[in-house]
Amino acid sequence: MRCLSLISCVVLLLGCSSAYKHLQPATGDARDLQKFKPAFSVAMYRTNVDVVGNHLSGILLIKRMPDSSVRMVFSNEIGFKFFDFEFSTGGGFKVFSIIKQINKKAVIKTLRRDFELIMMEGIDPSNVLIRRDDGLVYYTFHQANGYHHYITNEPRNELVRLERSSKRKPVMEAIMRNYIKGIPDTIGITHKNFNFTIGLKRIAR
Repeated sequence: MRCLSLISCVVLLLGCSSAYKHLQPATGDARDLQKFKPAFSVAMYRTNVDVVGNHLSGILLIKRMPDSSVRMVFSNEIGFKFFDFEFSTGGGFKVFSIIKQINKKAVIKTLRRDFELIMMEGIDPSNVLIRRDDGLVYYTFHQANGYHHYITNEPRNELVRLERSSKRKPVMEAIMRNYIKGIPDTIGITHKNFNFTIGLKRIAR
């Protein structure tokens, strides 16, 4: 019984171990990340979404409006809207429409958080924790719902990946690749805890 109890304690401790505990303090400036912030004015992406047993494909339009808010409209090729969101300055968010199949509070909240991470809004240079490990630099920002991590290579000229996490582990990973005039050509989002993926490939204009 003592042996079983000891094994249980070890398993519990390992389960509570942080995926970020190996990171070491580093110097830097969060303003270094500005060169990776997507300069969305108008961009269109061929988009595939797999979520809660539903596969959706079509076109995602991302447009910055005159009031600096960002409108995201995801529709199929004939114009039927899957969702229509607005991200306003100061962290505001509005759902104009969303189809019944994905009109779930958890899905909407997850989409909002995913795209806020991608747009790199709310990065406060005075509230950043910078750490490094094995040739990577982690810029970590505390959020009300967890943490945002922007991870670069050591020269800090490439954005390797982005993460949303709890205190202990990533819950979502994303990539942004092949920037053209400040806008990534490819965006990928993968969730760790459930089957939810988003793939974006920019349509040339």
